[in-house]
Amino acid sequence: MAADWLGSIVSINCGDTLGVYQGRVSAVDQLNQTISLTQPFHNGVKCLVPEVTFRAGDIVELKILEIPMDSQIRNNRIPHHPTGMTTNYLPASHQNGGTGKQRSAETSNAQNIPQRSEVRGHDPVCTSPQPCSKSYVDRHTEGLNQPKNFRRRHNSSPSKCHGHSMGRNQDINSAGSSSSRFPNQVTPKKSGPKNGQLKVRDDECFGEDLEEIPDTDFDFEGNLALFDKAAVFEEIDTHERRGAGGARSRGTPSERPPTYRHDENILESEPIVYRRIIVPQPGGKEYCTDSGLVVPSISYGLHKKLLSVAEKHGLSVEKRLEMSGVCASQMALTLLGGPNRLNPKNVHQRPTVALLCGPHIKGAQGISCGRHLANHDVDIILFLPNFVKMLESVTNELNLFCRTEGKQVSNVKELPDCPVDLVINCLDCHENAFLCDQPWYRAAVDWANQNRAPVLSIDPPVTDQSQGIHAKWSLELGLPLPLGEQAGRVYLCDIGIPQKVFREVGINYHSPFGCKFVIPLHSM
Repeated sequence: MAADWLGSIVSINCGDTLGVYQGRVSAVDQLNQTISLTQPFHNGVKCLVPEVTFRAGDIVELKILEIPMDSQIRNNRIPHHPTGMTTNYLPASHQNGGTGKQRSAETSNAQNIPQRSEVRGHDPVCTSPQPCSKSYVDRHTEGLNQPKNFRRRHNSSPSKCHGHSMGRNQDINSAGSSSSRFPNQVTPKKSGPKNGQLKVRDDECFGEDLEEIPDTDFDFEGNLALFDKAAVFEEIDTHERRGAGGARSRGTPSERPPTYRHDENILESEPIVYRRIIVPQPGGKEYCTDSGLVVPSISYGLHKKLLSVAEKHGLSVEKRLEMSGVCASQMALTLLGGPNRLNPKNVHQRPTVALLCGPHIKGAQGISCGRHLANHDVDIILFLPNFVKMLESVTNELNLFCRTEGKQVSNVKELPDCPVDLVINCLDCHENAFLCDQPWYRAAVDWANQNRAPVLSIDPPVTDQSQGIHAKWSLELGLPLPLGEQAGRVYLCDIGIPQKVFREVGINYHSPFGCKFVIPLHSM
């Protein structure tokens, strides 16, 4: 029995570890329970060795792909394992014959399968391991038992020679799957209403011939020319005038419903009042915010009275200095680049700010701003001359600044020679105009104008600053003063003055800040 399998092409599955081997049987050892393959293929790739031997314990599944014809003719029968049938590796006791009942059952399973010589018409057996374009059986059975209107689907690929593609083998476990290769076998057809419904669906989907579909393309331009847009709009207008009594019309712009932008409110509300701040003593100049609210300027006398009343109600100088320092530092951080400049990945480009302060309240505001900037990893160079007597607020702010990593200098020569990122000017004072004649003041002004760095002035006075520092931005507190063109672009910050304090000094006030503490102002 072992000699009957010699020359057969088999596929041996040895599990996930060893993989799948295919080749021609060269030897079967019943005593040692081994089988050898010549010209083996491992997982579809030809092996480097000419022969491979397997033990029965390593074989998980064995498929017989091709049986040599001389073995069939020699035994004058078809082997009890049809081509492509899956079997396990048989022990010696089973190969020697087994029981008569088993042999008769195996013989009865193979009676309906014709010999390959009858099917192929005595053509030579194809033994090449390469796949063929179309098998002999498919060519001879293609026209059998087909209806008149039958046509092949375009996406159906031709069949392959059975057993010759090493990596694409299929098992023939039923008569229905092997009927395309053996036309003498009858495939049992299922009956029932379900199959009838499926057949009707198949006929509806694939029953028509492709030749009946017209080849001409649809004429889009010609079809579009048939549409008269003016006539259709005229018909719509006529229908709307009849239905709504002429209330709606597409032709007259005044009768069209109002349209809104994406940022406009469609709900009806009260008209917007842009002049919400009314002062008893106008400063002679008016500004407006980005949203259009009018912010009038006030005189320095009214501004001083406003701060005095706020201090009487509890808004002390320390609170005002802290609030102005926070707003000024926030504006300075934005001017320095914001998150694009100040982030942990950009520590090698820390900005440098030069802070020029005098011995007064404006200087204390600048020192408070420098302390907050130093807390945000900004290199601060504070210029403050050595004075014999200074205000208490200046001394307190200076003591807090010395606790930071900022640098303090008292001489203009100690300021950097290279341009800095920003210069904050707090040298000027509203009350003392004689500071402009001091040598340290003139030296600081000359350094700032020659440094070529942008200048931010905090609460500058309303004076002729033709001899002073040319500022690019100016930050006003509470309400703006009527500044000149040399002040640059004017910004306004909220220092926390309550609304009733404004009313007490005669100002009808409504906050123009919205969701911000620092807003830009535009000259009107």
